[in-house]
Formats: sequence, structure tokens, C-alpha cells
Amino acid sequence: MPVSRRRFMIIAASVASTTVLSTESRADAPVLSESDPTAKALGYKEDATKVDKSKFARYQAGQTCANCQLYGGKPGSTTGPCPTYGNKLVYAKGWCNAYVKKA
Repeated sequence: MPVSRRRFMIIAASVASTTVLSTESRADAPVLSESDPTAKALGYKEDATKVDKSKFARYQAGQTCANCQLYGGKPGSTTGPCPTYGNKLVYAKGWCNAYVKKA
């Protein structure tokens, strides 16, 4: 499935605007809230089964942050950092419109 220019630009801008984690450990990073402006814009849901498929037609059953290329959590972890959100922690069972299938 080709990536639209708009989607590419959103992802590229998100990734480019993130910074390397400072001396804080990832465990100290805040958990992303669904009410966060960027999360709202990208349709982030803590539970992928609650994605509004009428608004986010790209969503397919089985897509979660845990199997997204951008997810930085360890296998089996509940949360992990995501560069799209400045390395805030996202839920492994979550989803957003920046989803890219892990290779």
C-alpha cells in the first residue's frame, strides 16, 4: 500500500521533531494521553479495538503499537516509547494513524 505524501510528511515531521532521550530513563517518560493534541490528530487510541473505523479507514484488525515499526518497547511489555510522540510511552495494544507495519 503506497504511503500518501501527506501521511509521509506527518510521519517525517513527527520523527524529525523528536529529540534523543536525555538522562531520564524510558521508564520515567510520561504515558501518552488520548487527549494530547498530536495523539488526537493521529487518532491514537490506548486500545486498538476502539479505533473509529469510519474516521480511520487505514486501521485493520490486528494492527497495534506493539507490531508497529515505530514502537520502541520490548516484546511483551505493556508500554514503550514512540518517536512520533516525542518518545512518550504508548500502550502496546494501542494504535494511531502513523502505524507502519514492522518489517
